[in-house]
This record gives sequence, structure tokens and C-alpha cells, in this order.
Amino acid sequence: MLGVLCYLKREGQTLMIHRNRKPGDVHQGKWNTLGGKMESGETPEECAIREVFEESGLGIRNPRLRGVITFPEFADEQDWLVFVFTCTEFTGELLKECPEGFIHWVNDADLPSLPLWEGDHIFMKWLDSERFWSARFEYDSRGLKSHSVVFHG
Repeated sequence: MLGVLCYLKREGQTLMIHRNRKPGDVHQGKWNTLGGKMESGETPEECAIREVFEESGLGIRNPRLRGVITFPEFADEQDWLVFVFTCTEFTGELLKECPEGFIHWVNDADLPSLPLWEGDHIFMKWLDSERFWSARFEYDSRGLKSHSVVFHG
């Protein structure tokens, strides 16, 4: 499965979704960034633009690819390959509601205290790196089992 994550940033804040609206959501109760599954024929950039608009109502420009993550058999499903972007250029008005949860601008200093996936606490520190990275995060039913990363450039 191919997917994207796109971290929108502004003045020391990151746009996050508190995933609490979809019954049976594997992310239930966690805070995530915007993103989702790529559609057939879609580039990672096109997917990031579409997913951010669908989930937030914001139109983004110039998403910057920061890294890729492999999640082997995530949530007992198939492997995921996820393209991770950041973006600081966007227009529009934030939606009042999102089908997946509540959208909030969160102060970057508060991100470590949120209930994120364990791996997010690790790779979010790499989002501002000038080096491209490729990582692997392996989870089992108890949580993060292992991770590795290669930095390029």
C-alpha cells in the first residue's frame, strides 16, 4: 500500500488531527498529521495535495518531500510505503469538521506530549533536516518493535 503524510507548518505550529470520529479506526485516540492512501496513477505530491484539501479544506503549494517510511505489515495488514512531506505554503479556510477527527493547530513544543504513534516521536525530529531519509518502523500488537533509518546527502 502506498500513502502520504503531510505536515503543514506555520509559526511554530503543526496542523494535526485528533483521530476520534471513525469507529474501528486503527488510529483511534491518536494524533496524526494529514494524509492517506494514494490513488491509482497518482504521484505522491498529487496525493498530498488531494488529501490535505479533503481533510482540511486547505490548498497547498510546493510540498517538500522529506523522507520515506516502510511500515511492514502495519496493523496486521500489508506493508505500507509512506512518502513524508512538509509544507508551509497553503491557502483557504480550515474546515470546521473532518470525517476522521478534530483538526487543530498544535504548538510544536506540545507535540511530544500528545498520544502519537511511538515512531512519530522519532521521525518528526527529522522533518526539518536538510538530509533526505529512508526509515523502517516495525510495530506489533504491543507497539513499536524496532526502527532503522538511513540519511542521504
